[in-house]
Amino acid sequence: MTTKVLLADDQALVRAGFRSLLARAKDLAVVGEAASGEEAVRQAESLRPDVILMDIRMPGALDGIEATRRILELLPGTRVIILTTFDTDEHIFEALRAGASGFLTKEVDPAELRRAVAVVAAGESLLSPGVTRRVIERFTARPRPTANLESLTARETEIVALIATGLSNEEIAQTLTISPLTVKTHISRAITKLGVRDRVQLVILAYESGLTER
Repeated sequence: MTTKVLLADDQALVRAGFRSLLARAKDLAVVGEAASGEEAVRQAESLRPDVILMDIRMPGALDGIEATRRILELLPGTRVIILTTFDTDEHIFEALRAGASGFLTKEVDPAELRRAVAVVAAGESLLSPGVTRRVIERFTARPRPTANLESLTARETEIVALIATGLSNEEIAQTLTISPLTVKTHISRAITKLGVRDRVQLVILAYESGLTER
């Protein structure tokens, strides 16, 4: 099955570069390009891509964050990967809260880019443990309760807290001496109970609720 990708970046050279890199993967196909947030929304609604590579800083009335928010309201099944020049971009946290499934710097390695698109298309979230953790820690310096964590079991709470530290399912399994499948099951249940979109949203909630401070 071919994954349809939409490129949204105001620089034609950047779009051309990503198109060239993605063309090397037989199961990925770039179906469209957009040079602004408004165009990205229109293209997404028309082409219905599986994954969108979205520049966080776009010209016009809609930047990458607002474009992401509007696209996901229209097409909740679409996945958005935010592109940024710097891994400490102050707007990354806002983009994750808008529903983005993760982010990449524009200097990403070609193989990593293709892997990232495949991972997100499969329904997973793209969390770069160290970078994502630094960004979220910076912009949630003052945690505030936003959800009722009491609905989680002790094990689910423990796993959500470990996710927020940047650990993968395999690492969490090793830490708790349980199987990766069990970890995945607990994560799925936590996502359902808390009504969040995915793993990225779990991380954000963990920091906002103060769970990582306990």
